[in-house]
Amino acid sequence: MPTTRHRVFLVRAAAAALLAAGVAGAGQAQPGATPTPADTTRPARRLPWLIAGTASSYGIIYTGLGTVWYTGERGPLHWFNDLPEWQQLDKCGHVWGAFQESRAAVDMLRWAGLPNKKAIWYGAFVGFVVQSPIEILDGYDPAYGASAPDLAANLVGSLGVLGQELAWHDIRLMPKISFRLTPYAAQRPNVLGSNFPERLLKDYNGQTYWLCADLHAFSPKPLPWPRWLQPALGYGGHEMVYNDDGTNAAAGLRPYRQYYLALDVDLRRIPTRSPVLKKVFYALSIFHFPAPALEYNGRQGLVGHWLFF
Repeated sequence: MPTTRHRVFLVRAAAAALLAAGVAGAGQAQPGATPTPADTTRPARRLPWLIAGTASSYGIIYTGLGTVWYTGERGPLHWFNDLPEWQQLDKCGHVWGAFQESRAAVDMLRWAGLPNKKAIWYGAFVGFVVQSPIEILDGYDPAYGASAPDLAANLVGSLGVLGQELAWHDIRLMPKISFRLTPYAAQRPNVLGSNFPERLLKDYNGQTYWLCADLHAFSPKPLPWPRWLQPALGYGGHEMVYNDDGTNAAAGLRPYRQYYLALDVDLRRIPTRSPVLKKVFYALSIFHFPAPALEYNGRQGLVGHWLFF
């Protein structure tokens, strides 16, 4: 039976897999663009294969989860409120995952030749559809339960893509993630991870979620810095070995929130003629890379970082 940590792993893995698939369409169909005559035959052949491949993968993943992971006792569908846990960093992960899955789906559908408005409406909800069945499976587990806050976070991620694509035919506000190693995983390696890949996915103390803004897209006049250099607001948490504050306090820990202001490099906005680099930049655009940052937290006040991961 997957714990809450395994569920987070599944969300991250789904986001990574779909985004990797979306790289095939990056740079092939620009937002709001009309396919050129040379593109009208190939996209017609792409769409059936894209639908078949996506549906098959979706079915295999959730059939496997239902038969391999969820093998314990089953009960009636019930709900569990996990909103107070992990300083809501797990909810940030759901928003980030659903957003990136939906963004990739919209671009894949454009690449496959679907009309732009249909690509936006169908693709924008893929993140919600991909992540939400996990909640239903959890809902029949007597030891856990479906999480309405998780479903809401999934929806927020999908709506973030839908709203921007309908309003601007572009993504101007991009959620990203960054990670650094922390000492807390060693205190509970079975939950926070015992090796680097596990800690990357499970240790919320090392995860920071960012919202990066393309100010050039909002400005009617050119701004005096390159478009790929953008401001970013970040959110993180520290001293979280257990999911709730009470258990952490009993262990002598005092979880606290961290807020950041930093610079971000938007790889999508770096000019290049290389199709390979365009695809690489597209895939890596989900990450916030190390940069100078200003942090505020209730424990230390303002803290400057020459380079924050």
